[in-house]
Amino acid sequence: MTHMTSRTYITHLGRALAVALALTTLTVGAGATSASADEVGSLSLRGGGDDDPAGDDDGGRSGGDDGDRVIRTGSCSGAADWKLKVKTDDGRLEVEGEIDSNVSGQRWRWALRHNGSVSDRGVGTTTGRSGSFEVERKVVNLAGTDTVVFRAVRDGQVCRGVVNY
Repeated sequence: MTHMTSRTYITHLGRALAVALALTTLTVGAGATSASADEVGSLSLRGGGDDDPAGDDDGGRSGGDDGDRVIRTGSCSGAADWKLKVKTDDGRLEVEGEIDSNVSGQRWRWALRHNGSVSDRGVGTTTGRSGSFEVERKVVNLAGTDTVVFRAVRDGQVCRGVVNY
């Protein structure tokens, strides 16, 4: 076992408490549910997808900025589209990810990453005329730039959105 200084221990404990607090305030949008690791499988968040446009060096806030809100949209590798919104809410970040396939009843595996760590994952089912589902979560607003990645997959189709906030 590695020896840990009191300061290191307190830092690790503080991070663990922040994650626990973030997980206790999770909310789920229509048609989205959390899933166990067995149901999700080995979901990788690497691969292609959209990122900030070339020349965007202001933390992702250019284009789609509505006050303190950043909205990014894009096309998936198939016919579906994705939307990712991030804004501040009571000192935290409110994150909304949406998949719109225009086909009701599709099941998508999704994951939400915050600064490289998986914040949550689950399965969403598209509903209604729009054939879409939405995931909403609140995460800790860390010092500096927060990178939020929303990724969803279905039958080989990959949707991936990134916001640097």
